[in-house]
Amino acid sequence: MYLPRQFDHSDDAPRVNALLRAHPFASLISVDDAGLPFVTHLPLHLRDAASDNATRVLLGHVARGNPHWRYLQARPQAVVTFLGPHAYMSPKVYPDLVRVPTWNYLAVHCEVQATLVDDPAAKDALLKHLIGDHEPPYAEQWRGLDDTYAQRMLSAIVAFELRVTALQCKLKLNQHRPESHAAMRAAYAAGSDDEQALGRWMDQLGLNPEEPND
Repeated sequence: MYLPRQFDHSDDAPRVNALLRAHPFASLISVDDAGLPFVTHLPLHLRDAASDNATRVLLGHVARGNPHWRYLQARPQAVVTFLGPHAYMSPKVYPDLVRVPTWNYLAVHCEVQATLVDDPAAKDALLKHLIGDHEPPYAEQWRGLDDTYAQRMLSAIVAFELRVTALQCKLKLNQHRPESHAAMRAAYAAGSDDEQALGRWMDQLGLNPEEPND
């Protein structure tokens, strides 16, 4: 993606990982048999690693009826994108009027190498990671399902591991325009959920102006 230097946080491992975990609903993009991009929207689990800088592995699955797994099998290289909070920014945040609107957002793009997981026990373990992310109490219900039914559900999906081989992280929060930060932070504090989330990311990045001295 287009990544100006002031927005580039690709090497900021803790923030990259935090963004992937907070916004796990991703777009998996690869090439179909006609040579066109094929996109599946799905939740992915970032597997825990020994350190923030370890190789990242994303876990997910698709319905067996979705041809995407066949495309991954034939052409394992793919792209995964994650979109965090995003919001309009009015030019009113600037002290002068010679400005235009823009859009602030947080995004991560990953180049990945896919490995299919079709063993029932391995798929079950992978599903438990996703259950742990989104509804841990459901794990007991999953374990209590009739074995025949559970095996039928497992056979209806194809799971995969996506090893991240390259990554870009863009945190676009008007870092290069400090004269806008005070008004932008105030506007986001009173705004939508996404705007409030962007305000908190401004705080994390030290873009919240210091309180004036009395």
